[in-house]
Amino acid sequence: MTAPKLALTDSDLVALAVDVVVIGTVQGPDGLELAPGSDAVAAAFDGGLPALLGVLGASGKAEEIVKAPTGGKLAAPLLIAVGLGKPGEHGVGTEQVRRAAGAAARALGKAKKAASTLSAVDLGAAVEGTLLGSYTFTQYKSEAAAATLAKVELVSPAEGTAKEHKAALKAHTAIAEAVIITRDLVNTPPNDLYPGSFAERAVELANANGIEVEVLDEKALRKGGFGGILGVGGGSARQPRLVRLAYKGPKARKKVALVGKGVTFDTGGISIKPAAGMDEMTSDMGGAAAVVASVVLAAKLKYPLEVVAQVPMVENMPSGDAYRPGDVLTMYGGKTVEVLNTDAEGRLILADAIVRAGEENPDYLIDTATLTGAAVVALGKRTAGVLGTDEFRDRVAELGNAVGEGSWAMPMPEELRSDLDSRLADLANVTGHRWGGMLAAALFLKDFVPAGLPWAHIDVAGPAYNTGGPFGYTTKGGTGVPVRTIAAVLADIAANG
Repeated sequence: MTAPKLALTDSDLVALAVDVVVIGTVQGPDGLELAPGSDAVAAAFDGGLPALLGVLGASGKAEEIVKAPTGGKLAAPLLIAVGLGKPGEHGVGTEQVRRAAGAAARALGKAKKAASTLSAVDLGAAVEGTLLGSYTFTQYKSEAAAATLAKVELVSPAEGTAKEHKAALKAHTAIAEAVIITRDLVNTPPNDLYPGSFAERAVELANANGIEVEVLDEKALRKGGFGGILGVGGGSARQPRLVRLAYKGPKARKKVALVGKGVTFDTGGISIKPAAGMDEMTSDMGGAAAVVASVVLAAKLKYPLEVVAQVPMVENMPSGDAYRPGDVLTMYGGKTVEVLNTDAEGRLILADAIVRAGEENPDYLIDTATLTGAAVVALGKRTAGVLGTDEFRDRVAELGNAVGEGSWAMPMPEELRSDLDSRLADLANVTGHRWGGMLAAALFLKDFVPAGLPWAHIDVAGPAYNTGGPFGYTTKGGTGVPVRTIAAVLADIAANG
């Protein structure tokens, strides 16, 4: 997509030459109230704006959209009031602003230029919400209309300096762009995004951002002994890849390893999935897309970190060359795995990549994947399960929630590990029962994580892909989760170690 240009403004909104002015409303204790930043607009209506909006049905509830013609009181012909909901103990929250900005962006229609006062409440949230809410993916529409929204003027906050405001605009624009990269990759259909082409896109992004990149093809994977990746990818005519991306920032103090599941399409293999909903498996590379975009983001924002990603890319297909239930795979590093279900493929490719990531002696390891349907059963479509070493797991979950990507810390009960024991190999890829599937998958991965390494596994099977209608800044299809969580964790490690 082509994102609108965002710019800061201190101009008088009454006279600003735009098509739409966006203001925020809140549910106050005594009814509808205008959010901060709306004073000039309210004055142009001689104090009668809350009453006018009330007549039009505005209550200030979250993501409510009310449109009003300005009748010449503003240079802009249209006013959009978007609800922020009820303020919390410390006022309107960041996620409330982000969602309101997204809802407003989706409501702009054919406007070419807009101005928003939501940035006066929270600049970073307004930037992210506006860019993500205006996202569309029309590459495959034969008569796709050109994007109309070209520019959004954001009112500068009252607090802080102009330099700080510019820095915030730059940083949050880069974060939103990383989410958009992820959405674009996830939304690209699997006939165009397969292991080879996905690797090529990763190389293009790396080269454009000064990132070191290496691609292992099927021959290199065979030579290196990557049995998990080769096993899963062997059934497809489109052979697997393993992409390594490396960024080293100025005065890098810590090394963070990232691993993302890149199953460009998942039929389930020999353990084939039901036909209904299988089209959604175009999103089974959402973790890989998020990891690729996160390394690009680290380079753009010049984090004082070393960030190294291992991204396995496969297509899981049934054929005469496909791996079978009952096969034993020798993984990278030498452990053996008995395959009981070929639809539990993500953990097999992640295991190879995790072992390789561990060889580089990172200080932290984060892996993310659309891994288990059990995560959706347990947590729904909007919340990611976070597992791993206790302290780092909790840190990642807390930061994920802080940036608006719902996250919930989950346990890894030791009694489930014995259910992964195999009669033939070191372990099996599933337990053989349906209980605690998300937890058992993490326990499987734990076997491949170096001892003592702070590690977090983010299962985004639910929130990485939105099958319902748009809400807030989340459009239908790829969501970009968990890019903003990873960004927050990288920033936190850069600041605090």
